[in-house]
Amino acid sequence: MRHAAAPLLLAPLLLLLGGAYVVPFLGVMRWSVTLPVPGFGQYVRLFTDPLVLSVFLRSFRICAIVTTLSVIAAYAICCIWVRGAPALRIIAEFCILVPFWISLLTRAFGWVALLSSRGLINTWLQAAGLIDEPLPLSQNEFAVILGMTHFLIPFAVFPLASAMRAVDERVLLAARGLGARRARIFWSVFVPMTRAGLIGATMLVFVFALGFFVTPAILGGGRSIMLAELVYVRIFQSPDWGLGAAISVVLVVLVGGLLALLFRLVRPAQLVGAR
Repeated sequence: MRHAAAPLLLAPLLLLLGGAYVVPFLGVMRWSVTLPVPGFGQYVRLFTDPLVLSVFLRSFRICAIVTTLSVIAAYAICCIWVRGAPALRIIAEFCILVPFWISLLTRAFGWVALLSSRGLINTWLQAAGLIDEPLPLSQNEFAVILGMTHFLIPFAVFPLASAMRAVDERVLLAARGLGARRARIFWSVFVPMTRAGLIGATMLVFVFALGFFVTPAILGGGRSIMLAELVYVRIFQSPDWGLGAAISVVLVVLVGGLLALLFRLVRPAQLVGAR
């Protein structure tokens, strides 16, 4: 009886997800093979158009760099948050939670105020006599990577923290009792035991980074266009709905493949710290 009621309880959620995501996605798929003429010409353009290929390569390169930096920084923060002294834990938790209280747009313009040619960093350096001309810190890939990494670090923290809290302290004590040094315990015991969190954080950050729009648009200044911005341009600025829809479909399929890979490598329970 209890199992028979489960589909009925899930029905409202499934209907909501179907109406909000599946139906619009099917419409986008239809655009990709019907506009401007029926066929798969837009998907051929994805692999032959130099502009589209350059945006794909740039997006994957930036996402890979951002993911690496975010996961490394998040791992260090989690070590303090989970295993540090009580005072350090409070500071780390404050630093993790505060970014969620500030909107993405506000943070992006905050980086503009810091990095632009008339921003705080260049102004201070020039006032100190350390530079004569402003450094090119904004409207480039450096600014995009910095802004995206700053936003995504907190999202990498939580799967890593769950994995670290699930580590059996007795294993670490046993390794220390056998004479292993702290560095050896960390790299040979602790890091492998948090593998599930590392994989989850990497996948999560990479998927989020693929869909970034506001930060690259503001900090890149149109010089570091990524996939989401290209879709926006093709849909709203240049009437090329077919290509924009094809890029969207490829992105959704790619994200779905990455999530399937994540759940193949790691059990969902491991991502929330269950043993």
